[in-house]
Amino acid sequence: MPLAQTPPDGQPSGSLRVFWPVIVGPLAILGLAFAGVAQPGPAVLASAVTALAGFMMLRRLGRVLDLPASGVAQSLTAAEDAPPFAAILDRLPDPLMVIAAEEADDLTGRRFLFANAAARELFKIQPQGGLLVTAVRNPRVLEAVDEALFGGIEGVVEFETGGTQGRSWLAYARPLRETGGRSRLALLALRDETDARRSERTRADFLANASHELRTPLASLSGFIETLRGHAKDDPGARDKFLGIMLAQAERMSRLIDDLMSLSRIELNEHIAPLGRVDLAMAAVDVIDALAPQARDKEVAFDPILPPRGGAVVDGDRDQIIQVIQNLVDNAIKYTPRGGTVRVEIFPGLSAEAAAAARDPAAARMSLLTPDHDMVERYAVMRVTDRGPGLAREHLPRLTERFYRVEGQKSGDRSGTGLGLAIVKHIMNRHRGGLTVESVQGEGATFGVYLPMAKAGAAPSPSPIVTAEA
Repeated sequence: MPLAQTPPDGQPSGSLRVFWPVIVGPLAILGLAFAGVAQPGPAVLASAVTALAGFMMLRRLGRVLDLPASGVAQSLTAAEDAPPFAAILDRLPDPLMVIAAEEADDLTGRRFLFANAAARELFKIQPQGGLLVTAVRNPRVLEAVDEALFGGIEGVVEFETGGTQGRSWLAYARPLRETGGRSRLALLALRDETDARRSERTRADFLANASHELRTPLASLSGFIETLRGHAKDDPGARDKFLGIMLAQAERMSRLIDDLMSLSRIELNEHIAPLGRVDLAMAAVDVIDALAPQARDKEVAFDPILPPRGGAVVDGDRDQIIQVIQNLVDNAIKYTPRGGTVRVEIFPGLSAEAAAAARDPAAARMSLLTPDHDMVERYAVMRVTDRGPGLAREHLPRLTERFYRVEGQKSGDRSGTGLGLAIVKHIMNRHRGGLTVESVQGEGATFGVYLPMAKAGAAPSPSPIVTAEA
């Protein structure tokens, strides 16, 4: 006896609707299991293969049971009748969308019938479906979807999403319905390539920077070694002088390698928000204590203006925030003349506009990093002010470039690597924070950073105290 009879209008009967989940469920799970154990191709993730296998099985079963495209969409989106594999697809980490269209000339007729949770989060869309162009706006991705819908052609497209934490993606467009019926279906699967692209760029940048910046100290060392092997080897005065220069060059190379490695590690994880909690004021106190001997040697005093303990708790990685504060305070000490003062100020509970606002209308000012702050309401701001020579307006846009130096300014006996502000910018970007600079030539400069404050009730993460010996 057949499971159900098809009525004259071509719609499945109630019996068929009852047995639809029973028939599709086990078959779909078997299909997914087979796809899961299969070895993935070199260009497609296992999750995309799994999703494609599930949808191809759905398509074939839809043909056998004479279901139109709208019936496929209903079985994907209706919670009470959803087949078992719909929940599996919804939990895959890679964004997946099923797209339908009828006429090639109707550019507004492309609609997504199904989007799993990852796709809804990425494109900020609702699960009920809608116009494809409201979610996906990249022309190359839309073109690949059209080729899959109307040409039966599989395509792969690389694209990037904007924002301060931009991401790199591979989009796979696969046809799901080649013939039969007016409606056509296609699968759009996305794979996050951000880590791979960052690794490639970081490796290339590290090699380029290291080979360029290490060449000068290495050449200096080689020259002095040759001199010491020659006529200067019997001259104690020249020998001591040259050995001192060689030691300084070796220390510079060591600092340079340390900063390059630090910058590379930060860039690799820049798109991953930190999970810890940090008391910004206590972190500033630790840095001031650690740099106190250096400030005393130069006869520079600190002028801290800090909130009480627990008054400026922010979301962040304590080690990286310590690195930000230390780089800014260290720079301020270098450029402040003897007998000068370095001011460190922290102001909690400010809005994004107030955090980035200018303090001195007469100063040259620039925002070096502006966060996407749609979801964040309050920030804690830290400003570090020196009394050095200041910066001309034309230098401000390039301050966070690697190895950029302002000509004509001397930062003291212990020169830097030119990577300090680049490290600060990348750390602040990872923390979804901002970076500003204000300067008046002849009067000094103020660097400000602001970070999202932790939600009420969150406790700062336990971390070791930074000491002067660290």
